[in-house]
Amino acid sequence: MQFGVFSVSDITADPTTGRTPTEAERLQAVLRIAEKTEEVGLDVFALGEHHNPPFFSSSPTTTLGYIAGRTQRLQLSTATTLITTNDPVKIAEDYAMLQHLAGGRVDLTLGRGNTGPVYPWFGQDIRQGIPLAVENYALLRRLWDEDVVDWEGKFRTPLQGFTSTPRPLDGVAPFVWHGSIRSPEIAEQAAYYGDGFFHNHIFWPADHTRRMVDFYRRRFEHYGHGAADQAIVGLGGQVFVRKNSQDAVREFRPYFDNAPVYGHGPSLEDFTRETPLTVGSPQEVIDRTLGFREYVGDYQRQLFLVDHAGLPLKTVLEQLDILGEEVVPVLRKEFEARRPAHVPDAPTHESLVAARDATPEVAA
Repeated sequence: MQFGVFSVSDITADPTTGRTPTEAERLQAVLRIAEKTEEVGLDVFALGEHHNPPFFSSSPTTTLGYIAGRTQRLQLSTATTLITTNDPVKIAEDYAMLQHLAGGRVDLTLGRGNTGPVYPWFGQDIRQGIPLAVENYALLRRLWDEDVVDWEGKFRTPLQGFTSTPRPLDGVAPFVWHGSIRSPEIAEQAAYYGDGFFHNHIFWPADHTRRMVDFYRRRFEHYGHGAADQAIVGLGGQVFVRKNSQDAVREFRPYFDNAPVYGHGPSLEDFTRETPLTVGSPQEVIDRTLGFREYVGDYQRQLFLVDHAGLPLKTVLEQLDILGEEVVPVLRKEFEARRPAHVPDAPTHESLVAARDATPEVAA
């Protein structure tokens, strides 16, 4: 099972000091967080895509390419790549290029984002969000899988004899996770292609997450990719951890209360009770995270949001130390002990190449 962190790249004032970091400071902080993620033994760093304040990450491939050059084994991913407003041709090219630069340590999470105005900014209609996601991904798959593509659709100009460059590394495209919080159509899309399904798992109660993941698993099996419990599932989540829960709650409360997404709403206590947000001791984070398996089954990737809501870099790095030293080693051991042998690990470039090479070619 893979463990890592993701960043949505928000630039938020620290409520305890009133100071807002600059874009440059926040970007440099994310680079340090990614390096620290590898240093403490975690597996994955993922970065979101946004095109509006208060976020800075408008070009995650640029940032991830830099991180690739400063790391050795870290899997690089996106928290969201906007399949609806990016041109599939550009996605195919950018992520194949990143895949080469990172030696295959790349996958991506496709989504529609959470900012409505981004659609007209890029010449699209938000009312077409689902059809855009379906058509654009169908084209993206062909651009990666076929050397020469003739294509015509509804939302972009046709392609004739087009070859996307560079071609995917070793002839194997980056693995794709389809990210959605509430759209069964996206879970269906992930199942149809045999891709991964990533549920953010931050804002919604456990029963909602269970229904979405169960639906994806059933459809994955329906399309013949394997048994339902072999479907590839990832979860997000947010934690704040200190040696004892009282210190964690006291320190995190001002950040929670003023967070741009969930601040000024339910209390911290209500939110942690009703959603997967976990604020407490290492053992509380371990117990809560292990509990996710009870309602989504054995899954392949767990990413934690640790740098949201104005948390200073020093605090985030301390969080990563605790995760790497006290939390994730226990989670690895416990999840692995409970996982049946037939449930696969998270795909990597190496495993995808091996699976391709092990599959007999069908005679023409």
